[in-house]
Amino acid sequence: MRSIKEIEAEIAKLTPDEVRQISKWLAEHEAELWDKEIRSDADSGKLDRFIDEALEEHHQDKTRPLP
Repeated sequence: MRSIKEIEAEIAKLTPDEVRQISKWLAEHEAELWDKEIRSDADSGKLDRFIDEALEEHHQDKTRPLP
């Protein structure tokens, strides 16, 4: 496994177009990781208290529609 410094040095050698491609890939990869984490948290019940709180506020008319 390469170190972060080695990867950074290799990226520094890329053309601007290649850097854009890597940036796009990294953004997509990070979004996938985030989605997996949220899915895992939801499946494990870690988000249940937030859902309950939001529903309670909605039932008490403490919410408003999104614009």
